[in-house]
Amino acid sequence: MDEKRNFTLLTDFYELTMMQGYFREKADDIVVFDAFYRKNPSGSGYAIACGLEQVIDYIKNLSFSYEDVDYLRSLNMFDEEFLNYLAGFHFTGDIYAIPEGSVVFPYEPLVKVVAPIMEAQLVETALLNIVNHQSLIATKASRVCYAAKGDGIMEFGLRRAQGPDAGTFGARAAVIGGCVGTSNVICGKQFGVPVLGTHAHSWIMSFPDEYTAFKRYAELYPDACTLLVDTYDTLKSGVPNAIRVFDEMKAEGKMPTRYGIRLDSGDLAYLSKKARKMLDAAGYPDAVIAASSDLDEYLINSLKNQGAAITSWGVGTNLITSADNPSFGGVYKLAAIKKPEDEEFTAKIKISENPAKITNPGNKTVFRLYNKETGKIKADLIALSDETYNEAEDLEIFDQMATWKRSTLPGGSYEIREMLVPVFLKGQCVYQNPSTMEIREYCQKELNTLWDETRRLVNPQEVFVDLSKPLYDLKQKLLNSRH
Repeated sequence: MDEKRNFTLLTDFYELTMMQGYFREKADDIVVFDAFYRKNPSGSGYAIACGLEQVIDYIKNLSFSYEDVDYLRSLNMFDEEFLNYLAGFHFTGDIYAIPEGSVVFPYEPLVKVVAPIMEAQLVETALLNIVNHQSLIATKASRVCYAAKGDGIMEFGLRRAQGPDAGTFGARAAVIGGCVGTSNVICGKQFGVPVLGTHAHSWIMSFPDEYTAFKRYAELYPDACTLLVDTYDTLKSGVPNAIRVFDEMKAEGKMPTRYGIRLDSGDLAYLSKKARKMLDAAGYPDAVIAASSDLDEYLINSLKNQGAAITSWGVGTNLITSADNPSFGGVYKLAAIKKPEDEEFTAKIKISENPAKITNPGNKTVFRLYNKETGKIKADLIALSDETYNEAEDLEIFDQMATWKRSTLPGGSYEIREMLVPVFLKGQCVYQNPSTMEIREYCQKELNTLWDETRRLVNPQEVFVDLSKPLYDLKQKLLNSRH
């Protein structure tokens, strides 16, 4: 996020009206808010946590300018005492988060805010906006990359994204989710990710003929020569002209290190197989065949199953917009309050007639349980923040919704990792975010902790997110106290 941009007013109006209400009530409670989601996007068996770097930038720059205060004054909704408070506002609380690139699951806190109630309330909207969007795109990218079975996925969606920020931060998230690079140049500059691309049909059409267009492009970019072959006729014109250019480059001793063709229309399975035979027969078995054209994970999976000879994929609209599931659905819920005179937090619960919307109360953390032998995830355990576990002891876990689903992990058979890490303590950032490419590498390792059954595109196996016994008992106590 650009350091010069201040997103303090990137908030819903009711956050500010509630803040003034707390201010008038002289509420100086410390509260715990959890940001989590209830359903994996796109029918996935998991999601990818993303956006923490931008959350950190937002919190660091959180302050009301003179112009901000003047604008709020003009709304005639806020008194001068409250506006004076805003003029000196800065964040003083604690934030814990699951690191970017981690695989995550429903109901567990991705971000936990522990702060004075006015501060915790203000950050809700921007925090959700950032985390929801980037987690959505990173998850979609990971699915597309999985469908490609090791082929490179290029993010090509900037022109179809819902605005400059969605295109830029979405491209960042796509790279974290597994894409090898992006066409978005400003994303490349800001986040140090590879920028990739070939040329458009307009390049071909601007020359007298297709061969000349290919020849000029090859002369300009001899070490990255991918030619778009479907402007006129893919098999009768495009591929033969590309082969002609490759032949001439070889004869001149200027054969590129990376070269090939791109298909952007037509029956990609049929055309790629025919083109592959033509390229191989001409002596170019290492020529790449790249493809674009409204791709998503399902179409790529289908093309792979049809034996398409494509090894590089440019994915645009359906990735950058997550077209089949355009929102992540993360929420931000109050979980505990501590009055100034209290030493301990008092757990809070939101009750709904829909059981899925009943919140998990208290100040919590998340433990990940791994099978010690395979390194694969067995389950996640949401627990109270002061709970500790001994890997040498048996551990019984149970589903938070269907409590009869129980499993005992023998001592010594599992490993535990606490997922929430401190990011801000007393208003100071204590977390060093890795580079985008480092997060991408970490994300690939995280995805490898999932069983293939959880990664499949349709009807994936669920990873259980269980409640600890103390947390479950607290939840039941609060539920029963309401009757």
